Amino acid sequence: MPLLLAFLLAFAVQPPTRIAANSGAGEGPVWHSDGYLYFTGNNRITRRHHATGRIEVWKENAGGANGLLFDREGRLVVCEGLNRRVVRYEKDGALTVLAERYDSRRLNSPNDLTIDAKGRIYFSDPRYGSRESLELTEESVYRIDAPGKITRVAGKAEGLQRPNGVLISRDGRTLYVADNNNNTPGGARKLWSFRLNPDTGAIDPASKRLLHDWGASRGPDGLKTDATGRLFVAAGRTKPSPQETTENKGGVYVLTPEGKLETFLPVPDDEVTNCAFGGPDGKTLFITAGGNLWSIHWQ
Repeated sequence: MPLLLAFLLAFAVQPPTRIAANSGAGEGPVWHSDGYLYFTGNNRITRRHHATGRIEVWKENAGGANGLLFDREGRLVVCEGLNRRVVRYEKDGALTVLAERYDSRRLNSPNDLTIDAKGRIYFSDPRYGSRESLELTEESVYRIDAPGKITRVAGKAEGLQRPNGVLISRDGRTLYVADNNNNTPGGARKLWSFRLNPDTGAIDPASKRLLHDWGASRGPDGLKTDATGRLFVAAGRTKPSPQETTENKGGVYVLTPEGKLETFLPVPDDEVTNCAFGGPDGKTLFITAGGNLWSIHWQ
């Protein structure tokens, strides 16, 4: 994104505000109607009460929890990166393992998830860092139809290198995948869309479409959508790293479903990892970045 355009977009709206410094807000923000925002970091699941600002640890030793999402029954579904599985916390506190192997091999490091209207869970399974313990030959997106019943949805054959953020559109007909191979020079840092069959849960590989490319900067991580279908994508880098440039600044990129950049919300902290809508009216965008929690009220 040209620097002048980035500057103009950054001041088109009020920038996000840091609401919880040093809170361990590393990933996975998700809102619950009980008035809490849940997030992950430091091998914990933590929550912050919106009205009082009180922060408390909800779960210690959380298996390297990353992406979080509540299902239609209000149960918390968690991607456990360290434990290499996807789990669900039942209403009585019991833990159900939903996925930990594919084709008899351990998963890589489940990262992010999205849930369709039928309650099926789609999750990404990349591997960042050491690759010594890998059992699968590629990094893919999978679908969970029932505990232990896992289907591969997209991966190497569809041209994906390292899927990270995943999201299903509100009408259930599009699967968005953040392909973020950002610790590899020249790796993919792109947001793709696929046409999704809401009945079968399968994509049409031929429908693959590039929505945005972050070039040599930090690629797309978590993403969410608002009521109009606009995409809010955590991406970019404000300070350079050995593998990432500052060509595209760190923040939240607001895109149309077709990939047109509408607005850029700058966040000073690196790394900007994820975001989620919440608050009493559902219009507050919460952002995790650099271990801090940010928010902005979206019109």
